[in-house]
Amino acid sequence: MKNIILQYKKKYDAGEPISVITCYDYTFATLFNRTEVDCLLVGDSLGMVIQGNQSTLPVTLDEIIYHTKAVCKGAPDKTIIADLPFLSYQTSLEEGIRSAGRVLKETNASCVKLEGDSDFIIELTKRMTESGIPVFAHLGLTPQSVHTLGGHRVQGKTEAARNKMIRKAKELSEAGAFALLLEMVPESLGKEITESIRIPTIGIGAGKYTSGQVLVMQDLLGLNEDFHPKFLKKFGNLSGVVKDAVNAYHKEVTKREYPSEAHVFLDP
Repeated sequence: MKNIILQYKKKYDAGEPISVITCYDYTFATLFNRTEVDCLLVGDSLGMVIQGNQSTLPVTLDEIIYHTKAVCKGAPDKTIIADLPFLSYQTSLEEGIRSAGRVLKETNASCVKLEGDSDFIIELTKRMTESGIPVFAHLGLTPQSVHTLGGHRVQGKTEAARNKMIRKAKELSEAGAFALLLEMVPESLGKEITESIRIPTIGIGAGKYTSGQVLVMQDLLGLNEDFHPKFLKKFGNLSGVVKDAVNAYHKEVTKREYPSEAHVFLDP
């Protein structure tokens, strides 16, 4: 397991952008392990892209552990970030530390990611850091709070919201968070927060001035044909590749072209 804090600090100090991609299973993890991408995030976004839910809220701690185990096995050379899901850490400091400890003990992940900026989350970040648990903070659009935020909307648009986010980013950094994810905020705010704190910022819909970027693997690979948010660039069109391959398989099966002699076991 890589030392995630030292890795991030080295790239951050050198001014080198950090690349992060989500991952949820062993097969894709083995592929990503052979790429140059810096980190893999086992996000609670699996609730939507893997389970088909309308939000991340139904994801359980056991499910995060299950998927993180698989990713860690497939990508032993990568830094692995594991999300703590909804209500696995918000009920008490003790429960939060216990949940984070389970993730690290059972999966070989490098750190845990927490959403939010409340006094409780800041204290939890401090307590986890003191306990030896690396914490990746998350501000802006925090999907676990989607109902209180009024949906998937750009955050930090008013002066008051902007100032609060800058202040909270500093507090999370001071509490010990080693990195901060900024989701769906104006580019100027992403830039100002990045310049205001001395830890790396990883953006998704936060502009080009953050210390790095993260995208959901299904989105950047073009597997979701119906998802087109403004921040997303599709670096592949695998939906077409997958459909073409399946249709070709179907055609050969129905025409009895597959399996051919090359694919069957002959009598000795």
